[in-house]
Amino acid sequence: MIPLADNIRPVKRPVMTWLILAATWLVWLLVQRAGFDPQVLGETVCNFGMVPGEITHRAVIGFAVPIGPDMACVIDNDRVNTLTPLLAIFLHGGWGHIIGNSIYLWVFGNNVEGSMGPGRFLAFYLICGLVAAGTHIALNPSSAVPTVGASGAISGILGGYLLLFPRARIRMYFPPIFLFWIPAILVLLFWFGEQIVAGLPQLSAVDKDVTGGVAVWAHVGGFIAGATLVRLFAKSPSAGTQFGSV
Repeated sequence: MIPLADNIRPVKRPVMTWLILAATWLVWLLVQRAGFDPQVLGETVCNFGMVPGEITHRAVIGFAVPIGPDMACVIDNDRVNTLTPLLAIFLHGGWGHIIGNSIYLWVFGNNVEGSMGPGRFLAFYLICGLVAAGTHIALNPSSAVPTVGASGAISGILGGYLLLFPRARIRMYFPPIFLFWIPAILVLLFWFGEQIVAGLPQLSAVDKDVTGGVAVWAHVGGFIAGATLVRLFAKSPSAGTQFGSV
């Protein structure tokens, strides 16, 4: 299911949400070459993606992780590694990845920004992203696999939205043709429950890769951070005008 809109009309233009989306897409198109050059895409993910084992120094330097045909990420000790939890928020691994994240950021971010203002919203977004990264590192301290994407930061927005607008309604698309308005509290709690269920097998020491490469516990960490911190950042409990839905 895919969120398309909510029934809250923002009072102010979500300028920071637009800027974050623009920055994310500029990085994808200009730095990562929109994924059309596999070599460039691999280099950006390897060099600027977050590798837990590089940050904790628990991965062996020189160890290579295959990421595609004739490509591998090699563990190093470059200075940029300390910045990768932040840099990785603006990197993505494919078109589906960035489009999905952009949809969630737009649908849920504009009204969360409206409750905070642009500056506070940017700080909130980045802090949630860093908490999500920290959660992933804590649970996978020796991992040599690079992680990229805004999902952790956007999960924080979802957690904040749940606290601010639990009675809002979200227009959801269920492929191939179904559209429904569903209460935000149900949408977001279902999403959070999905992350927990998907992440439980990852806690097993037997198999750490059963989640298909998705850092679901980063999503959980970001969501909890957003729900916890939103009241500190929100200036007002209401960011927009709610209108009827059917």
